[in-house]
Amino acid sequence: PPYNHKYVIAGQGTVGKELVEDLQSKAITLDYLFVCVGGGGLISGISLAVKELSPKTVIIGVEPEAGNDAQQSLEQGQIVHIETPKTIADGAQTQHLGDLTFEIMQRNVSKIITVSDEQLIEEMKFIGERMKMIVEPTGCLALAGVRKLVSSGEIEKGANCGVIISGGNVDLERYCKLISSTF
Repeated sequence: PPYNHKYVIAGQGTVGKELVEDLQSKAITLDYLFVCVGGGGLISGISLAVKELSPKTVIIGVEPEAGNDAQQSLEQGQIVHIETPKTIADGAQTQHLGDLTFEIMQRNVSKIITVSDEQLIEEMKFIGERMKMIVEPTGCLALAGVRKLVSSGEIEKGANCGVIISGGNVDLERYCKLISSTF
């Protein structure tokens, strides 16, 4: 799969590199970084760069509840294969991690959490209303994850949290239907 290629992973790493370098230039230390997870390419690349530049940053992956193969894989210490997940986060409808991404995630990712489709829709609305951006459901995974851990008290007040919002690949008609739906 494309997410399991060394050049794809390396390219994804530029996201983490640019984020950390920008924050460090402002004397800001990143305590937590939340990243969406599908096949693991994005979080693998980002984690390689972030752990090199900011080794104490805790990296947390976020995937849909219906497709938690990465969470299961890290917990079991082996790649877990699942059926194609039924989730609105179509960019995270992967069935398993790659061997390269799994190895990198084992070293660099502290944990994987899950969020519901309902939480993704809430974040799509939030981003649309507050930031005036159209973001696909998969791109909202990380924001839903940080808000989940902040509201539960797992992330302490005053922590510097980074959130990777990735993806505007959504049909406008589908986007409108999703943000106007009720669960």
